[in-house]
Amino acid sequence: MRIATVHRTRVTAESVAGPARLKLPVHANTADYAVGDWVLVEADTRMLARRLDRKTLLQRRTEGGGTRQLLAANVDTLFIVTSCNDDLNAARLERYLVLANEAGTTPVIVLTKADQVADAAPYRDQVAGLQRGLEVVTLNAKAPEAVLKLAPWCGAGQTVALLGSSGVGKSSLLNTLSGKGPEEAQLTGRIREADSKGRHTTTSRSLHAIAGGGWVIDTPGIRTLHVSEIAAGLDLLFAEIAELAPLCRFGDCTHSHEPGCAVQTAVTAGTLDRARVDRWRKLLEENRSNTPVQSGPRGNKTTRAPGRRS
Repeated sequence: MRIATVHRTRVTAESVAGPARLKLPVHANTADYAVGDWVLVEADTRMLARRLDRKTLLQRRTEGGGTRQLLAANVDTLFIVTSCNDDLNAARLERYLVLANEAGTTPVIVLTKADQVADAAPYRDQVAGLQRGLEVVTLNAKAPEAVLKLAPWCGAGQTVALLGSSGVGKSSLLNTLSGKGPEEAQLTGRIREADSKGRHTTTSRSLHAIAGGGWVIDTPGIRTLHVSEIAAGLDLLFAEIAELAPLCRFGDCTHSHEPGCAVQTAVTAGTLDRARVDRWRKLLEENRSNTPVQSGPRGNKTTRAPGRRS
């Protein structure tokens, strides 16, 4: 079976026979399971016996690198949803991208509410260069054409997850992709006109079938995403900086003030965006502050709580 919802004291799953509420072993913690997990279940009792190995895992830590929160498992493509209005924020999208990179999923930026602006091209231009090879799709989340635009990632055997802040159209997109009727449709909410920010309508993660044979995982709106343990994902997101770093005079160059810094040389020459470097540095420092550190001899290492280090 496949985990469909995870609550504080219960877990439900999907199987060929339909949805089922699973029984959990004694001392089992629902926080150890993610929507999208594949599990083995005893046929007669519906007791959860074992979780199968994950292909990918989207997760985040709370501020300060504390408790780990599992967002979704076995996701092939992450639809990072934002809208063609003032809610679009490049720095926040980069956080979502680094999360996708670290998990090993393929990120796709989905720009919703394209029907509500005269020209969606400026919004597309703002995000197209955030990462090399990044796919960007503009659409109306409520229109049937949205299914066709996202079809390359939603075929049989494929799993996509929706991630983004509240009010950007995730629930509308879920309803469109899953073909839900009025009785089953996920509630949607309007954005506040004053600041273009949305209200939460999705309160928990859930798995839904897509008409084309794939699966979609819906997630609650995330406005603040603290990064932790994302070094590889950061290098992929800021590949232009990672590639210049070996050319610096000093191996431990911080790319801020050292002589012979290839990154600062590129910024001065205008071939590298200074704002990108500033955002890279901010994420790098946050990652260092939030990532737990292992120390001690091999075989007897201890994990030290994260915190600012010189």
